[in-house]
Amino acid sequence: MPTELTLGILAMGVLLVGSAFFSGSEAALFSVKQKERRKMAAGSRAGRIVDRLLEDPDRLLTAVLFWNLLINLTYFTITSIIGLKLQSEPEYGAPEAAVFTGGSLLTIIFFSEMLPKSLAVLSPSRSAALVAVPMAAMVRLVDPIIPALRTANLLSRRVLWPRFRSESHLRVSDLERAVELSTSDAALVEQEQRVLQSIVSLSEIRADELMRPRRQFLTFHPPVCLEDLQGRLPPSGYLLVTEAGSDEVAAAIALRHLSNIPDGRLDHFAEPVVYVPWCTTVAQVLEELQRSERQVAAVVNEFGETIGILTFDDLLDTIFVREPSRTQRLLQRHSIRRVSPGVWHVTGMTTLRRLVRHFDVETPPRKSVTVAGILQETLHRFPEPGDRCRWGPFLFEVIERPQRGQLLIQLTLPSGDTPEGSP
Repeated sequence: MPTELTLGILAMGVLLVGSAFFSGSEAALFSVKQKERRKMAAGSRAGRIVDRLLEDPDRLLTAVLFWNLLINLTYFTITSIIGLKLQSEPEYGAPEAAVFTGGSLLTIIFFSEMLPKSLAVLSPSRSAALVAVPMAAMVRLVDPIIPALRTANLLSRRVLWPRFRSESHLRVSDLERAVELSTSDAALVEQEQRVLQSIVSLSEIRADELMRPRRQFLTFHPPVCLEDLQGRLPPSGYLLVTEAGSDEVAAAIALRHLSNIPDGRLDHFAEPVVYVPWCTTVAQVLEELQRSERQVAAVVNEFGETIGILTFDDLLDTIFVREPSRTQRLLQRHSIRRVSPGVWHVTGMTTLRRLVRHFDVETPPRKSVTVAGILQETLHRFPEPGDRCRWGPFLFEVIERPQRGQLLIQLTLPSGDTPEGSP
């Protein structure tokens, strides 16, 4: 074989390795999960480089695509030259050139795309750490031309799609309408409809409506050992660890998900919680938990104090349970219980949203979110047994006010206001 053909094949081998490097690097880096990325950022130098590269994914992806495109174009250019050379050689011909060209294509597809990407995603963190240093250097080399590449991309979109407009975001009402139309055609069963409506409603429920109030969960100061639990599972199902020297929730352990609970220093296994304001929606809380891969969100007021928690299990309960009830979940009792015609017992924790949905009535605007809140808002003090107030069609009378516990309130609907079909 002539020397130039040998050199060309060697060059193709080098380019194959380069293409495999960038393809595998792309798969590894973009497969690193948020949780693993945080651990790498707090670890070795390579891990910190991985974290910095992923801070600007557009820059990283642009550099990877640039180098891969440059290498592949060079590879196929050499392939074409060698193919033409083979046709001109006396001992070879067109069949051999066609076999060489087809084999080169299959080789780069398998060894530079499929194989490296498959290997990289098997252990993305380890693979990302291995390629971090050379990948960072190659990204830095492309930095001077990245603005030009982005400008060319923008101009091409303006030329090819001059009237392209991004679609507006879907509103909650649009999603609700879609659910109604789907179910009217029997495309969704009743259970699926209910789940979809529950998911849509998350964007309308505030975090303080669904959270576990401060006195409805237990916290532990570090260090925490198994004997501190006294053989009982915390009510929330999570071991909540506070900050050192403070009562603010800092971390949590999902005890139900542990196959083996160690005897000592449970707080070492705790993961940090996310912090959300009391006025944020439950949909945003769920999105934040998924983004950060956490299980517990601490709900804080405007002073930064923890007033409650929301767990991932609480959100699943709200979505999938037929009649989700915070009172049922926390106090193991019905939030609305009929005691006689036109008379019900409700807890102070019962949300006004649930009350309105249960009785299907119109109510006046309100600031509070629970029955206890309405009583406090009306009376301008803590309710006492015997206190009565009217809110919309409801007449509330306080029956019990434990020293520590939930109010028990008698709800009365005058006979003329009793909605048809109410329980």
